[in-house]
Amino acid sequence: MTNKPWLSSYDAGVPQTLQPYPDKTLFDVVADNASQRPNHPAAYFKGAWMTWADLDQLSDIFANALVDQGFEKGERLAILMPNCPQFLICELGAWKAGAIVSPLNPRYTEHELEHCLTETGATTAVVLTLFYNKLKAIQAKTSIDKVIVTNIKEYLPPFSRFLFTLFRERREGHRIKLQRGDQWLSDLLETYKPIRHGEPIRPDVSVNPDDPALLMFTGGTTGRAKAALSSHRGLLATGMQVHSWTGNMKDDWNDVTVFLMPMFHTYGNVGVLPVALVGKQIMALIPNPRDLDDLIDTIHEVKPAYLSGVPTLFIALLKHPAVKAGKVDFSSFKVCICGAAPLMLETKNRFEELTKGRIVEAYGLTESVIASVITPVNGEYKPGAIGIPLPDVNVRIVDADLGTETLVAGEVGEIIMNAPQIMISYWERPEATAETVRDGWLFTGDLGYLDEDGYLYLVDRKKDLIKPSGFQVWPREVEEVIATHPAVAEVGVAGVPDAYQGEAVKAWVVLNDGSQLTVDELRAYCKQELAAYKVPRRIEFRDSLPKSAVGKVLRKDLVAEESTS
Repeated sequence: MTNKPWLSSYDAGVPQTLQPYPDKTLFDVVADNASQRPNHPAAYFKGAWMTWADLDQLSDIFANALVDQGFEKGERLAILMPNCPQFLICELGAWKAGAIVSPLNPRYTEHELEHCLTETGATTAVVLTLFYNKLKAIQAKTSIDKVIVTNIKEYLPPFSRFLFTLFRERREGHRIKLQRGDQWLSDLLETYKPIRHGEPIRPDVSVNPDDPALLMFTGGTTGRAKAALSSHRGLLATGMQVHSWTGNMKDDWNDVTVFLMPMFHTYGNVGVLPVALVGKQIMALIPNPRDLDDLIDTIHEVKPAYLSGVPTLFIALLKHPAVKAGKVDFSSFKVCICGAAPLMLETKNRFEELTKGRIVEAYGLTESVIASVITPVNGEYKPGAIGIPLPDVNVRIVDADLGTETLVAGEVGEIIMNAPQIMISYWERPEATAETVRDGWLFTGDLGYLDEDGYLYLVDRKKDLIKPSGFQVWPREVEEVIATHPAVAEVGVAGVPDAYQGEAVKAWVVLNDGSQLTVDELRAYCKQELAAYKVPRRIEFRDSLPKSAVGKVLRKDLVAEESTS
């Protein structure tokens, strides 16, 4: 098709379309997997294994408990916990009960948590013991009526559970006393377990693929965070599309994926979970995405085929003493997916040399339900490009002012996307929805261009554009130049108020351990690659940069710190 030049760059075994998509949900996929291979592992957690039958049956039990206690279809259920088996059980079970699930970062402040719960009107919350008191402190200000609590130790192997109870539970804040009316998840599952021997039966709730399934909050780059609503069909479509991208490399049932990205974030819940379920992959759950020792131990134990992460993860792995000493075996790796932030070419090359696998870059949004643009696994890699659209994903570039004119290859404009899984809406925000989704096309707010082959190049966020003395500067362009300096570990660039220029380019820089660099030296380095107006007027060296839950540098936080200093 002439309007999809990227199709000619698809790897062997990757279909050009997956239409028609089956009339199924992700929990139907789990039931199918359990029916085919009930005793095959579905998940691994800290040395313990859970089968597909376990996952399907436990989620059935949780669904029955919700329905029996009055939970109605369409109610919102919040989940506040890291990656662990309980998250899988509760999300799948809530979907079976007809719930719209709202995963929330459990490390939100009370103020942030109150906003999210109020925004969604969630009536039930499942929370890890570590965050129970935080939730209770603001519960009266929200619509939360029922609180279900679980301890991280409940799905640890017996000896690990014993050690956790003995040495860590009280010290780390996991030992709590429930307030009246609240319930332990373990008690709930035991109470509603079938009395007679046999499999639990899913509750009699009609859940259709087009029903709403998930509320994921956007990053909130402008104003308060909004919740994007996606359907069951959309989640399945995402899983099928991304799973198809590895072409003939897939080994369903035996491939292990390291589930490092948090399920309370779009990357984990939409970008990893559906792919693993559709691909019948064994999910190796890691609760703390910054715990590299746990990651390395897991790699030793399960020999994964896939790892999804962000650039800072791969940089940190390359610096880890065990990796530098050659003590980590990466030979099982087939593909690593890097998203959420630009991947520097040097990082890609070093990690691919180390693992002998491939890192592909991915681009998607919460609003697009991760309808992705991904670099080919085996095909041509173009430095600077973030890839080509997945099957059934369409991308156009339109003028950034009105969005009515389609631009030709090489012209920079706003990236718009169309795919089967585009969000239903922003939750109860019709005006914001109408502004973002027009005639079935999602206006991303990102600027970029397509080349003649259909490869997409991301320039920057429209709202992040810096205008020093009226010129236009894209933060990403400056970041990429600074990141190539051998002394630089991390960098963030944004515009800050300036009495002379109106707005000035500022760079916040973290140096590699043992490296030294002056402001003048870095400016001189930038002048070799950038026009004078793009060279940072201000440079600040720091020990660290603020990051999101998945490791993305938060430019808005850097700017906010600047305004209060």
